[in-house]
Amino acid sequence: MFIQTESTPNPATLKFLPGQTVLDAGTADFPTAEAAGKSPLASRIFAVDGVEGVFFGNDFVTVTKSESVDWDHIKPAILGAVMEHYQSGAPVMDEGQGTASGHAEHTGEDAEIVGQIKELLDTRVRPAVAQDGGDITFHGFERGVVYLHMQGACAGCPSSTLTLKMGIENLLRHYIPEVTEVRPVAV
Repeated sequence: MFIQTESTPNPATLKFLPGQTVLDAGTADFPTAEAAGKSPLASRIFAVDGVEGVFFGNDFVTVTKSESVDWDHIKPAILGAVMEHYQSGAPVMDEGQGTASGHAEHTGEDAEIVGQIKELLDTRVRPAVAQDGGDITFHGFERGVVYLHMQGACAGCPSSTLTLKMGIENLLRHYIPEVTEVRPVAV
């Protein structure tokens, strides 16, 4: 098994490509070791000292490290953990632990606008940020403001504010006049 790695715009996050499917559908975000309990793979990665976050996409795993460690010191251990997991035959997620489509539910008078927002995120934004090892999902819409949740490499990325304001906000405002602003939200 050969696992490729790619840098991301976030220097604290690396993207690991195991060369096979990680998740069949959706994404899974593990911002803490406690959250990783439902995933044998995430638990194995969190066992590496210095790992602060794990995120799964369709064909990649992104790992966020603490500032106190260098990639040169923990990257071999993470590669080993991923390889051991796939060789063990264990599932990526425990039985009954579903993945998320990512978007929060929204009903009410703005349902049509929210549908348009989610459609644009799914077709234009999410594929692009997945290339960088992250995900951006809809969290809410209130009085013209779209609230988005950033995961994986996008969470804590120095360029995420620029991506939100200049990229996503401009895109949504162009296609949906009711959108006036985009803000990040921590979940």
